[in-house]
Amino acid sequence: MLRVARALEMNTGVRVVKTFLGAHALPPEYAGRSSDYIDLICKEMLPAAAAENLVDAVDGFCESLAFTPEEIARVFDAAKDLGLPVKLHADQLSNTGGGVLAARFGALSADHLEYASPASIEAMAAAGTVAVLLPGAYYFLRDTHPPPLAALRRAGVPIALASDCNPGSSPFTSLLLMLNMGCVLFGLTPEEALTGVTRIAARALGMQAQTGILEVGKDADLTLWRIDHPRQLCYGGVGLTPAWASTFSEGG
Repeated sequence: MLRVARALEMNTGVRVVKTFLGAHALPPEYAGRSSDYIDLICKEMLPAAAAENLVDAVDGFCESLAFTPEEIARVFDAAKDLGLPVKLHADQLSNTGGGVLAARFGALSADHLEYASPASIEAMAAAGTVAVLLPGAYYFLRDTHPPPLAALRRAGVPIALASDCNPGSSPFTSLLLMLNMGCVLFGLTPEEALTGVTRIAARALGMQAQTGILEVGKDADLTLWRIDHPRQLCYGGVGLTPAWASTFSEGG
């Protein structure tokens, strides 16, 4: 999949940020041997992927049904040895101290965070780790425990917003839908939601020097919308058509 992602970037000109997520689920052949699987990731899989220049960041799933903080720390140590930044699926289903772990390694982001503790939030704020909220997964899994938005705000943790597009828990591709869900389900303001899919999202990818805001010298990654106020993207953006698409249709 990493090779395909690289080929897409090379052949289409679309920027693709490639994340190695070997430590997401334990393969059935390693049942009862999670430590051996972590060894495989650290000693074989990750070095091989990095050698082919396939990896921009290393991720992991720290959760009771996935991997322990100690196991993820081993993966992150290996990433650090290879000079790769890290990210973390953290505190989605329970408080495992994922936010603290992410902050300890200076992670670009900690994602999900429904059960993030005050200690995790404090550590992320100090480390500058971005909190990536994923309302699509929250909605699709019928979760009832939203992330601690007020505590994240008070601590000054930067908040991004994303789709978490995947077939298992968040089969969504629309950022406009995430803007709406972020406001309706989590209580983000339209300004927070819009910043979360632009400037803070770029920071979560380690790309804030290249994109995320309209600024001289940065890439002109933008979409034009025929609306009266930016908050309309959050209110009813799912059915909106970009202005450029309308122009293309009218002009042939």
